Amino acid sequence: MRRNFGSMSLIAASAALVAALALCSATDGYAQSPAPSTQPRMLRPGEGPVPLPGTPSTASFALSSSDFTDGGTMHRRQVNRRCGGEDLSPALEWRNPPAGTESFALLLHDPDAPQAEGFWHWIVYDIPATVSSLPAGAGDVRKKLMPEGAIQGRSDFGTVGYGGPCPPPGKPHSYYFRLYALPVARLNVPPDATATIIASYADATALGRAQLVVRYGH
Repeated sequence: MRRNFGSMSLIAASAALVAALALCSATDGYAQSPAPSTQPRMLRPGEGPVPLPGTPSTASFALSSSDFTDGGTMHRRQVNRRCGGEDLSPALEWRNPPAGTESFALLLHDPDAPQAEGFWHWIVYDIPATVSSLPAGAGDVRKKLMPEGAIQGRSDFGTVGYGGPCPPPGKPHSYYFRLYALPVARLNVPPDATATIIASYADATALGRAQLVVRYGH
């Protein structure tokens, strides 16, 4: 009986050793397997974020002007009268707004101005989604060139409508025309809302943004 028990113990020990070796071999196999192809790719230096599959792109949403090019210089006629210009708002047009757009908001901002929040030169909102351009001079409320329903806010000059650049002498300032595609037909802001409030509402709810930057100095 003792011999049989010893033989059985030896057999059991051998089986356990074989199972342990098999388990180690299987674990090594999993450790050496390549990472699944769905694993997120590491970004290279200087590379932007990789869009997630199915994420809608608004890269084609673009703003342009026949009066100047992006990165160019603003013409004298768009400059404020206080600096010898004509205060004529530029002609603007845009294309390919994102799906679901119900209205647009347009803001012109100078972040280089000495004021704490920069300087707001033009605020327009509730531009109907069917509109894709604004003619030159639309920022002058007396000309009534704005599309029906669009509202012009008060600039930091204290007046409603477009107020052209008039920076202090020295380094040229950058002027950002930003167009927001919004999912609502009406931006729910008070009639006396400041440019900062309107910009905050627009930025928080925008489906897409298009931008045009020009410079001016004297």
